[in-house]
Amino acid sequence: MAVLLAVFSVCALSLGTPYVPPHRLAAAMLDGDTTLAGVVVTELRVPRLVLALVAGACLGAAGLVLQEALRNPLAVPEMLGVSSGAALGVAAPLVLSLSLPAVAQPLLAIGGAALGGGLTLLAAGLGRSPSAVLLTGAAVAAALQAALLVLMVMADQLDLQLIYRYLLGSLSARTWDDVVGLWPWLLVAAPALVLCAPVLSVLRLGDEDAEALGVRAQRARLAALAIAVVLIAPVTAVCGPVAWVGFLAPHLARWFAPAAGAVRWLGWSAAWGAVVVIVADVPARLALAPVETPAGAWTALLGVPAGVALMRSGGRGRTARRRSAPSAAPRAALPGPRRAAPGAQRHDPGMPGGTDAAGARAGGPGEGDPSAPGAATGTEDVR
Repeated sequence: MAVLLAVFSVCALSLGTPYVPPHRLAAAMLDGDTTLAGVVVTELRVPRLVLALVAGACLGAAGLVLQEALRNPLAVPEMLGVSSGAALGVAAPLVLSLSLPAVAQPLLAIGGAALGGGLTLLAAGLGRSPSAVLLTGAAVAAALQAALLVLMVMADQLDLQLIYRYLLGSLSARTWDDVVGLWPWLLVAAPALVLCAPVLSVLRLGDEDAEALGVRAQRARLAALAIAVVLIAPVTAVCGPVAWVGFLAPHLARWFAPAAGAVRWLGWSAAWGAVVVIVADVPARLALAPVETPAGAWTALLGVPAGVALMRSGGRGRTARRRSAPSAAPRAALPGPRRAAPGAQRHDPGMPGGTDAAGARAGGPGEGDPSAPGAATGTEDVR
């Protein structure tokens, strides 16, 4: 992960027009506004890199929160109506020609995301069944996407291009103002994540066990959704719904640290989310240059098959461990028929005690003496 982060960060700052060699990056940043390379690096590429890091970390952490709270590896923002609701909250004022300040966009995104997630939980019975939440969320997401299509039909040609690029998730033309606008929401979400992580470990045990341990599963699930909304909505307001990062990053965290718990997976999922967005943004900017493609298209194109492959490999690994666990147990623990000792007679109902009387009187070796040589120990396998 560290290698990928370093390599693609250098590529994001160096490649493009103008090309800045890696050994000149430090000088270009120090030059600032005095050269063209300094302006491009400090005012365009560095803010875009920082925004990719922050957005990926937020989406990765939110994906793990949703998956652990609902105990379903497919519970991602795109399947619960959260991302679609946030996009609808930002796109609607643009199409309806409502003049709103830029500071209101995160609030509109949070309102739309809360609307989508709230409808999902209400329709599924306030989260009592994790599987019902996921299925209902897919239906709510489809309804919100249909509302977005209606808005696109109502928009004029210029607004249509803006909405189309926004809905695919793009980091193009982002500045330091966009990065600074995310920090207030991160200051709210970070402490909530720290408090939420231990509760996620308890929710993984199931609702009944969580209730027995003093955690109210329904309220905890609602709180997890609220934290995910605070993480996803501000990023969606700035970048659009960068798809399937919240699906791939948690599976990468589990695949590289299978023995860890939700507390450790949370940090690793945020880190892998940042790496996924940076890796996707480089080809989004350079693959079809001078035309720039949305980063969300690349995250969906690469993230879905990679996430499914990781999920399948992780499931096979857990199945293999479960199957090998009984075979690893000592074979001596398996009950089996006792084998008669040499010289001992079989049980005869007509004989008192059913053993060799002479051996019993003399205290000699027999089946009743487990310390005798050749005595049966009960460790014979049933073939």
